[in-house]
Amino acid sequence: MEAFEAVLDSGYFILGPEVEAFEKEAAEYLGAAHAIGVSSGTDALIVALMAAGVSAGDEVICPSFTFFATAGSIARIGAIPVFVDSEEDSFNLDLSGADELVSERTKAIMPVHLFGRCAAMGKVKAFARKHSLVVIEDTAQSLGASVCTKKCGTMGDFGTYSFFPSKNLGGFGDGGMVSCEDDEKAERVRRLRNHGMFPKYYHSKVGGNFRIDALQAALLRKKLPHLDSYGEGRSENAAYYLEEFADLDPLRVTLPLAGSAVDGVIWNQFTLKVHGEREALKEHLLKHEVGCEVYYPVPLHKQECFENLAPRELPVAEKLAGEVLSIPVYSELGEERREQVARAVTTFFKS
Repeated sequence: MEAFEAVLDSGYFILGPEVEAFEKEAAEYLGAAHAIGVSSGTDALIVALMAAGVSAGDEVICPSFTFFATAGSIARIGAIPVFVDSEEDSFNLDLSGADELVSERTKAIMPVHLFGRCAAMGKVKAFARKHSLVVIEDTAQSLGASVCTKKCGTMGDFGTYSFFPSKNLGGFGDGGMVSCEDDEKAERVRRLRNHGMFPKYYHSKVGGNFRIDALQAALLRKKLPHLDSYGEGRSENAAYYLEEFADLDPLRVTLPLAGSAVDGVIWNQFTLKVHGEREALKEHLLKHEVGCEVYYPVPLHKQECFENLAPRELPVAEKLAGEVLSIPVYSELGEERREQVARAVTTFFKS
């Protein structure tokens, strides 16, 4: 309520002091030189691609097993997503054989830190250096995860984030952010998020309306100091599940890799791989009033809107799409509901 009232009283509804303060605090949290608030995680990807100079006809390497916005943002600016397969254990992109996908039109690579787990950025950066590619990290699900003190989103040229309500740092609607180290790139993002305008009413580039609302920034400022405690709550819930499910039949279900925010896991989702019984388990969980969701049932290279792209066999992405099922892991879950979730899952596999 304080955040609402402060914005209402200020009269600054678009950009302004709340946005500037949030950007400064977010940059300090990330250990980044710049953090620029934008209108959504999707728009963060779009404006980062634009700031990187990716344009129509260019190619961007990205995983197929991910949320649609990853490839959708590439297509939105007229570029071409080039899909790679995923690692079965981490769910993140697999660069095996990716060298042969690079052409003279390839301009960038977009690793996704999926389900709260950091992608193998050492490999990604080495690949990018080899082929002179811009690295745009899709960190929509992994704000707060870190590897060797480096936060997800700060290891490439640009980091992009989402503040959708279900994310680790969720707003009261859509919101996003772009981080980077380079002053010139940051200024490009700032101008592009506001129609490419600088100074007022003068446009050297065509940008878009990618501005974050002042109200969202004010609300996110209230929550940002608690982000690490949210992550700790998710990690506690995940550790509980891993212990409770340790003796389940691995031929029927595979548990996600263990880990914590310190070694690159922030548990945006706790995702099981269910072998041949996913729909039955989903029905069982819903019957026992346990929420669950399939992230994602169709890999992007199989989506109708991308059927014109060169077909590739991505067997792991297709396998994961047919097996994954996520159960509640959010920090406010509480012991009673957490036990209810675990009981419903174990009952199914031990019946």
